[in-house]
Amino acid sequence: QVQLVESGGGLVQPGGSLRLSCVASGSSGSINYMAWYRQAPGKERELVARIFSGGVTNYADAVRGRFTISRDNAKNTVYLQMNSLKPEDTAVYYCKVVSYGTAYWGQGTQVTVSS
Repeated sequence: QVQLVESGGGLVQPGGSLRLSCVASGSSGSINYMAWYRQAPGKERELVARIFSGGVTNYADAVRGRFTISRDNAKNTVYLQMNSLKPEDTAVYYCKVVSYGTAYWGQGTQVTVSS
């Protein structure tokens, strides 16, 4: 089973930046893709960004141009660089890894954008 450990959340002012990290370990085998989701109170969970094994990425319209997803294969880590943060970005961010058709989720990390 894949184990995911997230870090990097916190409180930041509007316009600021944060970088989230998610470390995957365990008998993951083939990883199809890694992704970041977020969920704010009273709102549905939404896909933020996704990166496939070949390096192809996609982003939600709300974050495109501000967020960048990347991965370090040697460290089995996926990152989410978040720039120009807005209050609307406030949410719990979850890492997701899909391996052999099975989804694994991180514990979530809180991101709060407020002055």
